[in-house]
Amino acid sequence: MKSSKTISTINSKNNYQYQSTLTRRESLKWLGVLSASAVLPSLSGCEPLNNGSVSKGAETVKAAKGHWPNLTLSPILAKGYGKDPDLIIPPKSPWPKTLTTEQLTLVAVLADIIVPRDGDVPSASEVNVPDVIDEWVSAPYKRQQSDRNTIMHGITWIDDESKLRFQQPFIEISKTEQLAIIDDIAYQNETLAKEFQQPTNAFSNLRKLILAAFFCTPEGTKDLGYQGNVAIAGDYPGPSDEAMVHLNVVLDKLGLTL
Repeated sequence: MKSSKTISTINSKNNYQYQSTLTRRESLKWLGVLSASAVLPSLSGCEPLNNGSVSKGAETVKAAKGHWPNLTLSPILAKGYGKDPDLIIPPKSPWPKTLTTEQLTLVAVLADIIVPRDGDVPSASEVNVPDVIDEWVSAPYKRQQSDRNTIMHGITWIDDESKLRFQQPFIEISKTEQLAIIDDIAYQNETLAKEFQQPTNAFSNLRKLILAAFFCTPEGTKDLGYQGNVAIAGDYPGPSDEAMVHLNVVLDKLGLTL
């Protein structure tokens, strides 16, 4: 995630609404890419404990310190692709999407805090990362359903916290107010207040998923400087000197040095 100094330059998202430009077929494709990607680490679940009252709908909430949303999420009952999916002509709507327009916009705002535009490198929302997150939390598979629980509780907490602090939903408050909330849950450390432990864990999981989705896009791959899938002219030159030094160190530790 970018430092607070960097992300504080993001434009305010007041009156902003995320507009999807990704087809369902494309978002399903990215779901498959992300599912198979080594970029995505394992996301740990976040228990849906209720430590105080939370909002029901859009009204302002009054909650005890350390609130946590008490959500009842309907299970995704649609079937997956199975072991022999049709990747040429996939079903048009294999399962319903989960996120509302407001939730999708909230995810877009969070995604652009985590991956803002940097020169010629687009922000996460500009490459449709929110659509991929929506597809991920909507999929009927075991891992996605577990992540769905964590992420839905996390984004609900962020919206509730915004209403508690600033009497408005997160997508309607100012840039400075948004960052004040995110700064409190950005990182796990020894000084983290107890009431922020669950939200921080949930935000960490969402951040990992957003970053993995972004770096699976062509724009994200280019930003990493990834040079794979490029033909080499002539004979293979072999590993670099730096790679050989690293390899020899690892082999030595394993007792496999020749």
